[in-house]
Amino acid sequence: MSVSVQIPSASVRRDSETEPLIDSRNRKGDQPTTTIKEDSVLSNKTVPHKNKYSLSSVSCFGVDLTPDNFAVAMVYFVQGVLGLARLAVSFYLKDDLHLDPAETAVISGFSSLPWLVKPLYGFISDSFPLFGYRRRSYLVLSGLLGAFSWFLMATFVDSKYSAAFSILIGSLSVAFSDVVVDSMVVERARGESQSMSGSLQSLCWGSSAFGGIVSAYFSGSLVDAYGVRFVFGATSLLPLITSAVSVLVKEQPVRSPARGVSLGNGFIESSKNNFTQLWGAVKQPSVLLPTLFIFLWQATPQSDSAMFYFTTNKLGFTPEFLGRVKLVTSVASLIGVGLYNGFLKKVPLRKIFLVMTLVGTALGMTQVLLVSGLNRQLGISDEWFAIGDSLIITVLGQASFMPVLVLAARICPQGMEATLFATLMSISNGGSVLGGLIGAGLTQVFGVTKDRFDNLAFLIVLCNLSSLLPLPLLGLLPGDEPDTKESTDIEMKSN
Repeated sequence: MSVSVQIPSASVRRDSETEPLIDSRNRKGDQPTTTIKEDSVLSNKTVPHKNKYSLSSVSCFGVDLTPDNFAVAMVYFVQGVLGLARLAVSFYLKDDLHLDPAETAVISGFSSLPWLVKPLYGFISDSFPLFGYRRRSYLVLSGLLGAFSWFLMATFVDSKYSAAFSILIGSLSVAFSDVVVDSMVVERARGESQSMSGSLQSLCWGSSAFGGIVSAYFSGSLVDAYGVRFVFGATSLLPLITSAVSVLVKEQPVRSPARGVSLGNGFIESSKNNFTQLWGAVKQPSVLLPTLFIFLWQATPQSDSAMFYFTTNKLGFTPEFLGRVKLVTSVASLIGVGLYNGFLKKVPLRKIFLVMTLVGTALGMTQVLLVSGLNRQLGISDEWFAIGDSLIITVLGQASFMPVLVLAARICPQGMEATLFATLMSISNGGSVLGGLIGAGLTQVFGVTKDRFDNLAFLIVLCNLSSLLPLPLLGLLPGDEPDTKESTDIEMKSN
């Protein structure tokens, strides 16, 4: 559902990613993995279970900031602050490469591909320790890979194919680091109440939103002042923060030869066993049915790329102004996290999905006012209307995506929660990619190009109404339960 003036915009049902490097949706909708093997998970525990929330006097969103938690928060902060180059990428594809909205949407979907195979990264990191570490080394590698991708954008990239490749590499960097740090988040969420799971997710996504706030305004003003290449070069320094915080991760070095250190039969057999266990968990109705709902909820079409072209080419919004809008939406994203953490994390999931989808669909229709110019007849300028609309929709979008993360964490069986959680989030991301590609196809069908917007209003209406299609399937979600640690423990074990 289109909800923002920049590409691609925040959806009322998507957060974030998080996500691909040219995607400004307020979700990064995915989480990490370690491996199905329980011994790998246990080998990387950082603190005893009974003390994991009591080692620090400093807390945020109700979670103590231990070194590991701080490292997780900083990696998410980097994901948010990478938004410094998001507008630069959008304007580069539009103005320098002269791509149409549909082509831009396809590149956005292509850059999301690394988020669809996150369990694979967990298998790799557990089977192939680098320099004796399964976590620290891969954080360092991810940071260097991200810096390299933005260096390419700042220097050598000069076509849509090379741009797509560089963006893909940067997306891979973020996705791999996400796998590493989120394994700790999932481990802590298992056996906790929905409320505590929500607090952990709030810490992660709150850090990402804060990173977005830090970089928001400058993402536009720097493009105006120095150009896109300068912004790409500055952004290449940010992933190095991920490499730096790796020293905070408490991990025992692997002293014996690691399982699967070569591409021989050992690794192949281990992968087969992991896949068998993973499929055995996914096919359980208690996991499969909620996963199906999440996929369909994410797979409805989007008109984000078309709206970006309309606001820049038709309304004349400058990079500097869009930076202001991005600042507002970054603050709104943080407000959305706080809204969920303070008021909604104890509300039944079915109720949250129902109410947020209905309200979001109605508010998403306000984009039609901007496209048709009715807002000016009401005495509201295009600029103020865009800011206000983006503010409200982003708050709803972030607040409505948090339950997706909590739901995925709660349905993961004990002993393989990290890998399965990453699999569920990969499926969710696959739904978002499918929705983006469907939106690109509809954009082409409706004849919306970089200078033709006659049918844009119809595209917006169709995309928003499609958000209602998954609602009859709300019954696939787990039934409402009291928000207590005991009830969640029972649910985990029964799964």
